[in-house]
Amino acid sequence: MQTKTFEVPNIACGHCVRTIENEVSDLAGVSKVEASQDTRLVTVEWDDPATWDQISSLLAEINYPPANDTANRARG
Repeated sequence: MQTKTFEVPNIACGHCVRTIENEVSDLAGVSKVEASQDTRLVTVEWDDPATWDQISSLLAEINYPPANDTANRARG
């Protein structure tokens, strides 16, 4: 199991939070997605076959890319 918490500066409302949570949770291997409108932080937990590259790419595709300065905080 890997977990990563990172900032997504584009989070502006509850719809943003729901979009991130719904889209990322649809990836095979993702077990948990929590996004916060107040802190603009997202936490994702995943196992294979999901990868950080897939998650990050999907977030960029839906216009919620992780911020570079905090995207490297990972534990797994």
